[in-house]
Amino acid sequence: MADAITYRMSPPVTSIHSDARLPETADVVVIGAGMAGSAAAYALAKKGVSVALLDKGVVGGEQTSRNWGWCRQQHRDLRELPLAQKSLAIWGELAAELGADPGFRRTGLLYVTTKPADLAMWESWTLKAREYQMHSHVLSAAEAKAMTPGSTVDWIGGVHSPSDGKAEPALAGPMIAEGARRRGATIHQNCAARGLDIEAGKVTGVVTEKGRIKSNAVLIAGGAWTSMFCRHHGLRLPQAGVKSTSFFTREAPQVVEGGLSMPDVTIRRRLDGGYTVGMSGRGLLELSPQGLLYARQFWPTFKKRRSLLSISIGRSFFDGPESLQRWTLDGISPFERMRTLDPPADEGLVRMGLERLAANYPALANLQVAASWGGLIDSTPDGIPVISPVDPLPGLFMSTGFTGHGFGIGPAAGQLAADLIAGDPPIVDPHPFRYRRMIDGSDLGEPGMM
Repeated sequence: MADAITYRMSPPVTSIHSDARLPETADVVVIGAGMAGSAAAYALAKKGVSVALLDKGVVGGEQTSRNWGWCRQQHRDLRELPLAQKSLAIWGELAAELGADPGFRRTGLLYVTTKPADLAMWESWTLKAREYQMHSHVLSAAEAKAMTPGSTVDWIGGVHSPSDGKAEPALAGPMIAEGARRRGATIHQNCAARGLDIEAGKVTGVVTEKGRIKSNAVLIAGGAWTSMFCRHHGLRLPQAGVKSTSFFTREAPQVVEGGLSMPDVTIRRRLDGGYTVGMSGRGLLELSPQGLLYARQFWPTFKKRRSLLSISIGRSFFDGPESLQRWTLDGISPFERMRTLDPPADEGLVRMGLERLAANYPALANLQVAASWGGLIDSTPDGIPVISPVDPLPGLFMSTGFTGHGFGIGPAAGQLAADLIAGDPPIVDPHPFRYRRMIDGSDLGEPGMM
């Protein structure tokens, strides 16, 4: 196993340049240049809308570059499945549109298990998903074993979705942002949005650390920071962050072409011949003022997923996106104090991942870790995102709360946000993603699938 001091502690992300000058006006200002914001900027620019894309740090520097790189329809919450299906279609066209390869490959995704409860859940989901023309194949024990050559585990079954795929997080977000720029958008990194200009109850612009931009439409796509930004303007957004750990390896023997989910550990074959490794469902929940504020809404989710969560009190109580900091538009904001949210990896989870892979696949017994990192997954109580106008404040729109699903569905989520802002027919029914459900007492149902 790799010595903990021999690799770097953050994921790579492709660097792009910023535009030299902040525009005085823009049709739309997008706050946050992760996948959600960059994809929305790209879709808006394709419509001929002038866009300024802002980020307090760098494009793709937070959760977008820290995810597993799965582009999947399988096991989506059924409310989210149409968006996932549209996204797969867009992924298939992106390389040609962008003139650059974001690493998308339709390799299929495979889940295998030793747990009867997993298999029962997958069988139930597969039957329901047929209503959406989604045809995953539930695997017998023999089929699961045949699809995992080299594995020493006696799987009881699995499920396979041949039309799903993968892409490279370090490449895709910045490439999509550059695609927006080629169509007229401007990109402004290390340019924190401190807040909104509001006149007569409507959005009229954005105040950044580098000046004001006049605009009648603003999309906040700030990931884990979105609730804090909204709270500054008196808007409620139940949002919780779960700290996750992932890592990637140096080149290793190929045991799968695409993605493979096993109990406790998940892998994706990378274009460089290594693997991105995630610890399925495991994470750290730090107690925070924001967490306590929205504890009631998250209680059903907490009960369902408690067994895989560690709980602690840490920095989140005092700084970061879930603290209760205050600031003024003419002073330094929390977004400038923390340019990139970069929590450390849990080394215990890294060791567990290496041990589980070695136990499942002898060929992976000597993996070398190239980088490990933590991330903060921005979650909603029902596990599906908010992509919506913010009704209490005309001119404000939101794309956030992707609950670990944002990379794969990002292209269609960006298209939906752009459609809503432009007043065009939406790519999918936007009702499940409405902001209003977060604040009007709607029954949010069972938490969505991870």
